[in-house]
Amino acid sequence: MEGFDRSGTGSIKWARAGAGRIALGLADMDLPGPPEIGAALAERARHPAYGYTVCDPAGRELVAAWYLERHEVVVDPDWVLLLPFSPRTALRLLFEVAAPRRPVAFPAPEWIGFRQICDAAGLRCRPVPLAADGLGYRLPVAGLTRDGTDLIVLSSPHNPSGRVWTADEIRALARAAAAAGGLLVSDEVHGDLVHPDHGLSQPVAVAVAGEAARHVVTLNSVGKTFNTSGVPSCFALVPDPGLRERLTALMAGYGLWEGGLLEQVVQRAALRHGGPWLDGLLGGLVAARDLVLAALPDGALLSRPEASYLVWLDAAALGLPADRAREVLLAERGVELSDGTDFGLLGRGCLRLNYALPRPLLEAALTRLTDPVPGR
Repeated sequence: MEGFDRSGTGSIKWARAGAGRIALGLADMDLPGPPEIGAALAERARHPAYGYTVCDPAGRELVAAWYLERHEVVVDPDWVLLLPFSPRTALRLLFEVAAPRRPVAFPAPEWIGFRQICDAAGLRCRPVPLAADGLGYRLPVAGLTRDGTDLIVLSSPHNPSGRVWTADEIRALARAAAAAGGLLVSDEVHGDLVHPDHGLSQPVAVAVAGEAARHVVTLNSVGKTFNTSGVPSCFALVPDPGLRERLTALMAGYGLWEGGLLEQVVQRAALRHGGPWLDGLLGGLVAARDLVLAALPDGALLSRPEASYLVWLDAAALGLPADRAREVLLAERGVELSDGTDFGLLGRGCLRLNYALPRPLLEAALTRLTDPVPGR
């Protein structure tokens, strides 16, 4: 791989694609992260004791400072839970604590983890088809809040399309959750990756919810932002002290506590030193996005991306069969994308492309993707 070689690292993304193919599927970046993270891990590794660690209370202040600097949002450090596991695990625990009486509502297509977690928790789910405008998707607020839904979850920005939901949309969902005595969970792991030319900031759910903030939980992580998902961690913003107490009690029952040795090292280094690196990354992602959009045939783009490094595509516009698009790309064009059905039944006939990789490799991938006769 020109410019950045992940061979020998156990990368799921490249193992899934297979030899000789270009991996554009799994949502992690083929770009080097901030050097300060590697330096911090190396420094900690020099100490030979790797025993139990306490949760660093300064980490909460660090998260609050990050939100103030990057989003101009005031976060009470007391809201912050520093969790040594992935946002997926945090969401599973929240589902158990929330104990919804009615089906869990979420937009569709949407990250399939929501449905998987519902199934694991024994909860019914209610996917609600996304609305659309001239630029792409809009949240179906009326559908998500129908019948007093008491647990609403969504990815914000949206996975798979990279759409940034508006503050008004998020606020309406928070108010509906509060009216039902329920909870809105906003998975904002792509929230620090809003494109600079979008013109609007990411609407952090707990900030825009206002009086309904106690009925909102925001999940975030340094994993997507700084490409550190192989060291799972996240932080949850939980304004309701009773919910925080119930969540930490449930965690203890599973042998889980705040903190974590390597997790805290990565979080601290990313949040303290990663800002300038992130600014450079965002400029590169915008350039890569524009390269992808320019290469796509008419009708292929389903919703213009405004954040992250994902593009949501119509397989038919690429000359691919709806039911076998991913397989045809693998076998005939040597590129691997995520199949749309990974995001629910409404994703049939769609593909998700990750464009966070070195430019020469991205250009080669786009040639394979858009040319029905590769190598012509």
